[in-house]
Amino acid sequence: MSRRHYDLPPLTTLIAFESAARHLSFKDAAQELSVTPGAVSHQIKALEAELETALFLRLHRGVELTEAGTALYETLSVAFSKMSQQLGQIRHRTAGRRVTLGSTTAIAALWLSSCVIRFWRQHPDQDVNQVAQDRLFRNRADIDLFIRYGENSDTGLIHTPLYRDQLVPVGNPELAEKLGNCSLEQLGEQRLIYLESEDRSWTTWPEWFRELGHTGPLARGVRVNRYSVALQVAQDGGGLALGWKRLVRPLLDSGKLVPVGPYIIDAPHKFYLVGRPDEELSAGAQALKSWIIQEVDDALV
Repeated sequence: MSRRHYDLPPLTTLIAFESAARHLSFKDAAQELSVTPGAVSHQIKALEAELETALFLRLHRGVELTEAGTALYETLSVAFSKMSQQLGQIRHRTAGRRVTLGSTTAIAALWLSSCVIRFWRQHPDQDVNQVAQDRLFRNRADIDLFIRYGENSDTGLIHTPLYRDQLVPVGNPELAEKLGNCSLEQLGEQRLIYLESEDRSWTTWPEWFRELGHTGPLARGVRVNRYSVALQVAQDGGGLALGWKRLVRPLLDSGKLVPVGPYIIDAPHKFYLVGRPDEELSAGAQALKSWIIQEVDDALV
């Protein structure tokens, strides 16, 4: 009885041999396998000892395959190619059942996560992973789609517009009632919650006031690095946050936050669903993309 089920030499020896035979170089094989040339030579000598035959002719300026080495290489090349194709198909099927969706923490908490849950209930076999971060999303292979405010400079990505939001000051009910229909000057004197983010596309308090024609001084206020934190501080009565009206609608509908004053502007940019071209997306990613677009359209009606 064979000591191995398929009566094969150790796989490491076959891998080292295949690489060296393909390159006709122990040095190049070592570089490909991230080992030393001596390690490759050792594996091949072990294989030759087990087979009791030479696989390479060691020449002054390199190596050549023997007749036995050529036959073994041709067999391994076909076998490894078939293994690679099969593994690729398995990976593709597995990846097709999983979609990774990115957004800021606030977008995830305020509407995207509930949107994903509704999608999952209709597509129970489709897994959706969420990545929430408050820094810029780049063109990453592990992210299928992400929500972005404003367009990305990467021309290889498709930007599907979702909606244009409006910007309005928001505070907790007590503060909103106290301020009533205050003037812009009075608003500028309140404790403002400033968002300091790596993504410079988000509209800031100074930009919002300038858009409304107010160029006077603004209160120093407090600074946070996450929009979700700014909203929580505002709910706790810690000051006024700059509210993205459509985004924070759940908090407005629940009464946890209330618009302050009659001042409102349209956001300079739209929110986009960003990803690779549709033909490069899995069926699951395309289905999720269509679902998100339809949910946003329904919410805007």
